[in-house]
Amino acid sequence: MFVLAPGVHLLDLAGPAQVFHNDLLDYDLHWVAEEAEVASAQGLPVRAGTTWPALSPEDLVVVPGWRSPSLASTFALNRTTLDRIAGHHEAGGMVVSVCAGADALGRAGLLDGRRCTTHHDLQDELATRHPKATVVRDVLYVVDGRIATSAGIASGIDLALHLVATRHGPATAAKVARSMVVYARRNGDEQQTSAMLRHRSHVDDTVHRVQDLIDARFTGQLRLAALAAAADVSERTVTRLFGRATGLTPLRYQHLLRLERAEHLIGHGATVESAARAVGFEDARMLRRLRAR
Repeated sequence: MFVLAPGVHLLDLAGPAQVFHNDLLDYDLHWVAEEAEVASAQGLPVRAGTTWPALSPEDLVVVPGWRSPSLASTFALNRTTLDRIAGHHEAGGMVVSVCAGADALGRAGLLDGRRCTTHHDLQDELATRHPKATVVRDVLYVVDGRIATSAGIASGIDLALHLVATRHGPATAAKVARSMVVYARRNGDEQQTSAMLRHRSHVDDTVHRVQDLIDARFTGQLRLAALAAAADVSERTVTRLFGRATGLTPLRYQHLLRLERAEHLIGHGATVESAARAVGFEDARMLRRLRAR
């Protein structure tokens, strides 16, 4: 659910909304505001409901940013709205902000003792207004428990893709990003960890089709001929395009996915031998060599 303030920035709103409004996902989008019509920062009026729908802990509440030369002079959400935002978090739900929306979370009492971020032009003021928060500067987004904040404008897309990856897996996030023709990146304030996303920051549709197949079947045998047939190109072309787009061979990419999954299993108590078998290796020797690298 999106909470719209007067002067809402259209891309703060539309970017995350487009991520969640995807055929691969099953989200019902709702828009609420204190008035039935909200004037956007760009001049386009936006219609919204004035009654909050029933929410469950699985729902997201997103507060997009608004035109904000300063936070003190532009804030326009009332106490009832702030209490509803805080109440959703208290009930176990996740609350998300884009740009100046972080100030709404701060006024709702949700940033105290937490790490957060906002647009670089507003970082100093956010830190002054909410001294109990730790403002992380010059990053795309920060996730602290069930509070997620992002910087300005397009960073809302990055945060939304990260949330999709967390909730539905990096392969789904990569496909959503591909459908939007954006980089599938997870570079918030922490190092990107998913190979599925790390090597999707390109716009080569042929390579994306090959990656889709590898992502879905990386634990099995994948011959180069089958990858080429799926992409409707020659084996030589697959190797050339894949290397240019990702810096890897298809086999090396598959091994990275296997290694990443094996490390997850080992981290949750599996032996190296059982993890190796689970990700498709005949024995643990290859997995040990990959881990040693």
